[in-house]
Amino acid sequence: MNSIPYKAKQFLLVLVKLLIVGFAFYYLYVELNKKDLNDWQLVSTKFTFFSLVGIVFLSVLNWFFEILKWQNLVNTFYKISFKEAAVQSLGSLTASVFTPNRMGEYGAKMLYFPKSETKKIILLNFIGNSSQMAATSFFGVFGLFITGLFYDYFSYKISFVLILIFLIFFVFLIFRKKISIYGFSVENLIQKIRTFPRNSLKTTIQLSVIRFLIFSHQCYFLLLIFGVEITYSLALATIFSMYFLASIVPNIHLMDVAIKGSFAVVLFGKLGVNQWTIVSITTLMWLLNLVIPVLIGSLFVLKFKPKLEL
Repeated sequence: MNSIPYKAKQFLLVLVKLLIVGFAFYYLYVELNKKDLNDWQLVSTKFTFFSLVGIVFLSVLNWFFEILKWQNLVNTFYKISFKEAAVQSLGSLTASVFTPNRMGEYGAKMLYFPKSETKKIILLNFIGNSSQMAATSFFGVFGLFITGLFYDYFSYKISFVLILIFLIFFVFLIFRKKISIYGFSVENLIQKIRTFPRNSLKTTIQLSVIRFLIFSHQCYFLLLIFGVEITYSLALATIFSMYFLASIVPNIHLMDVAIKGSFAVVLFGKLGVNQWTIVSITTLMWLLNLVIPVLIGSLFVLKFKPKLEL
């Protein structure tokens, strides 16, 4: 079988890079174009210099802990610097924004390592994403209970959602031997996670919890900046519920703003919060925590060079 010439490989690599970045920018353009210029002008009047710096700082912290989480996971078998972890995390984010449920992230991160480490990278990425989902689920279920206690309207629907989730989880456990995730059987995944270094797994969960609390509080501070009068406990319970409900809906990463925005409008609407305010807050969260990191990640994608065998 004839091998592909070196120059052809280089050309294909450049073409793939440009396609990834091009698709990412196209999706961003389409989503940003949906917002009216007057809306952005109204949003800008809500901020002071210090409040803007504070909100941006929380986004930096959010991604700092995500990058730290990936570095912690990879360091269980191969030492990488924080800078390398940042390049891999943001580069793979750019490659995954237009793929369902961030599936592209798995393939993108594999490219930074030798082919012999493919299964290991898939497992590490699965652990990282699962730990974040576990944190979201834990606080989300707690938030749903609190929200239901405050407002009778939610009680019936929340009970239905929780029962449905537990039923799905129960069925998942029963058929775990037949279900496959990214080439691993659930049974095999559970076994591998059990043998995973305890300290690294514990640190991963801690970083996921810290990260979840950071962007949840970022949303809470935006509510305060926009003048929403709501108690701290009810605000956080509603934010937790919003993130949890949005996370269990299959979607393309870039559509997070629409999914989270829809849940936020429904949940906060019952608390009497203006729809425009909620849409503006969720859009700002999307801009700060996804759009800007994708733009930075696109630079890393363009500079990407295939990893050679160690």
